[in-house]
Amino acid sequence: MSEAEHTHPTPQERAARGRAARTLVPRSRHAEFAPAADRPEPVAVIERQSASRLPELVPIRYGRMLESPFRFFRGAAAIMAQDLAAAPSTGLRAQLCGDAHLLNFRLLASPERHLVFDVNDFDETLPGPWEWDVKRLSASLVIAGRANGFDGPERAHVVRETVRSYREAMDGFAGMRNLDVWYTRIDADELYGALGEELDKRAQRRVSRALVKARTRDHLQALERLAHVVGDELRIAPDPPLVTPLGDLLPGVERERLELQLRELVDRYARTLQADRRALLAQYRVVDMARKVVGVGSVGTRCWILLLLGRDDADPLFLQAKEAQESVLAPFAGPAPSANQGERVVSGQRLMQTTSDMFLGWERVEGLDGRRRDFYLRQLRDWKAIPRTDTMTPGVMLLFGRLCGATLARAHARSGDRIAIAAYLGRSDAFDRALAQFAESYADQNERDHRALEEAARAGRVTAKSA
Repeated sequence: MSEAEHTHPTPQERAARGRAARTLVPRSRHAEFAPAADRPEPVAVIERQSASRLPELVPIRYGRMLESPFRFFRGAAAIMAQDLAAAPSTGLRAQLCGDAHLLNFRLLASPERHLVFDVNDFDETLPGPWEWDVKRLSASLVIAGRANGFDGPERAHVVRETVRSYREAMDGFAGMRNLDVWYTRIDADELYGALGEELDKRAQRRVSRALVKARTRDHLQALERLAHVVGDELRIAPDPPLVTPLGDLLPGVERERLELQLRELVDRYARTLQADRRALLAQYRVVDMARKVVGVGSVGTRCWILLLLGRDDADPLFLQAKEAQESVLAPFAGPAPSANQGERVVSGQRLMQTTSDMFLGWERVEGLDGRRRDFYLRQLRDWKAIPRTDTMTPGVMLLFGRLCGATLARAHARSGDRIAIAAYLGRSDAFDRALAQFAESYADQNERDHRALEEAARAGRVTAKSA
């Protein structure tokens, strides 16, 4: 056998590998979840993450996580990572989102100005067992369904249909040529046409409004919402503690040092862009910057928004520079291929998404405390639309889950062995039923962990703040 034949197994050999994994880990075993005897205390896991974050923002993180079990789940990726690592593993790996809950699937703009549906958040991306992403998505559906008052059979149906969509999509990708997999995308308008008949009139109107609204979430809309005129100059409007302009954050000398560092960050990160996009970025100048509090899981990490202007004041570009720390999966799935965590995020995003932000890049910068930190940069807003889970009926969440399942399968198929994964999943609903059971058990655990944080707040162990 030649070296090329050895390193490139046949489709038959890849399928055999997937079927063999069933012997090691039968599909029904994925239904199992029981906390390990040595499972770390959940609040301690969250506190360890908080130790590397801005202390004045950590109470906001706790406040957001305390709002509901679903909000807690969104901030508890590190807790679930340790639980997934203790579960049976197929040994088949792909590039993972690492935080594949249902709110991290949304409408996005491609550089060609197409509105597509895709995975969005890659702060925790890393290669790992493909089933970890599917399990996190499944658990999020049950937790969101409980918040909406869905009963047990309704929740189970949503999860089974989501996982079935993943399984059937992966089976389809297994039979496709490599380039065809790579070019596959979910166009929003085509999607609306395909799903329209399955939605009631009210849901159709809601989706239609979401498509229109997404196309208005551009830099001009961001300028209107986030900036105001001070004297004759555009500046980012303060909204503390969520948005704090640099001038309000630090005294004169420190502010000047940080402003210089952020300007250098933009200049240096441009080297990670394609040449044409680097040329485009060079036509803009930075005019203001501010610290921004984002998300639930990311609260407390360093995040900056930068206002740039091009031809004139009506030609804005908002960039977001977000700190990238080690993935919560790293202790269990292995370290990132790149030493720069910003590059890890960007590489994972480019690998999993159909098409990524044209200004997506990374850089490392030394902070005022002398510590070097990694960042990734992207546009702050560009035709993005986030789903409203709290208004979803069981039928709408089922359709949304199907869409998420197929999208996640496409993302995994780009990097993982799609033929082996499809062969492992097979044509029966064994894996679908197993994950419906797992998701319910994990939702129970999530509620226990949420109560533990509530008790820690009542006891004064952690300080929570609403914002």
